[in-house]
Amino acid sequence: TAANAVMMGAGYFNPLTGYMNKADALSVATDMKTTSGLFWPTPVLNLVENAGSVKVGDRIALKDPNVDGNPVLAVMDVEAIEEFSDEEMALISEKVYAPSDKEAHPGVEAFNAQGKVCLSGPIKVLNFSYFQSEFPDTFRTAVEIRNEIAERGWKKIVAFQTRNPMHLAHEELCHMAMDRLGCDGLVIHMLLGKLKPGDIPAPVRDAAIRKMVELYFPPNSAMVTGYGFDMLYAGPREGVLHAVFRQNMGATHFIIGRDHAGVGDHYGAFDAQTIFDNEVPADALDIEIFKADHTAYSKKLDKVVMMCEAPNHTKEDFVLLSGTKVREMLGNGIAPPKEFSRPEVAQILMDYYESIK
Repeated sequence: TAANAVMMGAGYFNPLTGYMNKADALSVATDMKTTSGLFWPTPVLNLVENAGSVKVGDRIALKDPNVDGNPVLAVMDVEAIEEFSDEEMALISEKVYAPSDKEAHPGVEAFNAQGKVCLSGPIKVLNFSYFQSEFPDTFRTAVEIRNEIAERGWKKIVAFQTRNPMHLAHEELCHMAMDRLGCDGLVIHMLLGKLKPGDIPAPVRDAAIRKMVELYFPPNSAMVTGYGFDMLYAGPREGVLHAVFRQNMGATHFIIGRDHAGVGDHYGAFDAQTIFDNEVPADALDIEIFKADHTAYSKKLDKVVMMCEAPNHTKEDFVLLSGTKVREMLGNGIAPPKEFSRPEVAQILMDYYESIK
C-alpha cells in the first residue's frame, strides 16, 4: 500500500488519484477496467484487518511503515469502508495472479495477509518515502523522466526494467530493441523497492549499470533511472501494469522478455507478452511492446542473439550461466567470461563481493 502511494504521487499510476473501492477492484480484476470504463490491469487497494474508529468522510493520515518513526506519507479522504468476502478475495487472487495449484504464490500470500477491509478514496501524497533520500541519483518521478526525455529531444524511447546488474545479454537486448525500433533513447528503469535476500545493493547495481552505459552506449542515448515499487509477482497482469508505468513516464516502447514479473512455475514463458494480444483492448494503451526472448552469446555466431532467432543451436552452443553460478564466480574473485559480462562491470561486482567477505 505504501509503495502504491509513492507510485501515485510520482505519477506512475496516472490517472488514478486514490485507492479503489470494492466495485472498481472487482471490475478491474475481472475485466481490466474500472466501473467508469477506465482501463487498469490490477486493483490498487488500501486493505486493513479492521477500520477501527475510522468513518466514511474522515480525513486520515497514512503512515509510512518503511521509515523510522512512521512519518505521514499521504492524507486520505475516506469515501467508503467495505469488506471483501472470502469468495471475492479468492476471485481477485485468481484473476490477477492466476496462480498454478502446484505451489504457493508469494503475491497471493502477500495480498491475503493485508486484511479484507477496504478503505477507498482519493489521497494526497506528501513525500516519496525513503526513495528520494536513499536513491537520490536514481529515483525519478514519471514527470521528471518525461521532462528529461523532452530536454534530450528524444522522440522514440524504449524502456527496460531491471532489478539486477546488467550483463552483456541485457545490454545487447537493449541495443537490439533500439536498432530494430529506430529509437533515439533508452530508459533503463531500475526497481528500487524491497529486494530479496542475496540481491546486490542498489548503489553497487547502480554503479555497474552506469559504467556499462558510459562505456558501451553512444552519448545521449541512455538514461539510468529508478522507481519505488514492490513487485506483485503477478506475471502477465503485472507486465501490463509495468507498461502503464512506462507510458506515463513518456516511453513509446517497453521491452518485455521471457517470464516477465513471473515467480516460480506459475506462468508460461511468454504469457506476459501474449496478454497484450489476447486480453488488452487495442485502444487501451499508446505504448508498444518489444517482445524479447532470452538473449545469450552464441559461440557459433560469435555474438549475442535472441535464442529463438538462432536455428541449429543446442544449449551447449550458448554461453549460459545461472545467477547462482555468476554470484559464486564473482564472490570468488573470478570474472565471468567476456562473452557473458563486460570486464569493467564484473570488476565493480567483484569488488563488492570482496568487501563483504
